[in-house]
Amino acid sequence: MSTLKWSATNADSLLADLDLPPAAYRALLKLRGLSEPGGRIAMDQATLGELLGLSRPSVNAALRSLELAKLVKKVRNGVYQINPMLAGYSSPEDAEAAVRVMPKADRLDNKGYLASYHKAVAAYQDQLAEQRKKRAAVAAAKKAAADKRRGSLHAVG
Repeated sequence: MSTLKWSATNADSLLADLDLPPAAYRALLKLRGLSEPGGRIAMDQATLGELLGLSRPSVNAALRSLELAKLVKKVRNGVYQINPMLAGYSSPEDAEAAVRVMPKADRLDNKGYLASYHKAVAAYQDQLAEQRKKRAAVAAAKKAAADKRRGSLHAVG
């Protein structure tokens, strides 16, 4: 259980406006509750999935949603960083110092934050759609090649 007492902001209203999937909210709350002062947490996706009772694909999707919203950032496999404005700290001075050094684009109080999030989600969905098209085209090409090979085969008698 975390003993952190200070957070730089109350972002509950903003988080509600994001309309994240329920698994993303659950993952964020679990990560916040188990993080070190400053928001760093070392936990792999399998462990997070076990704690939340979620499958690996659900955990991946939840973390992806949190990354698109700039609420959690993957540092490397198994290590994540909670946005400094949401992270817990040992003192209010630590919380204020962390927020002061943040890039303005990552701040939750940035006027363009919600628009930036919606743009990132749309770009990600476009990327997924393009990947699906490419996979479908490859599958169609393989099927056409297989049909052509079958058509060229003939019985020798």
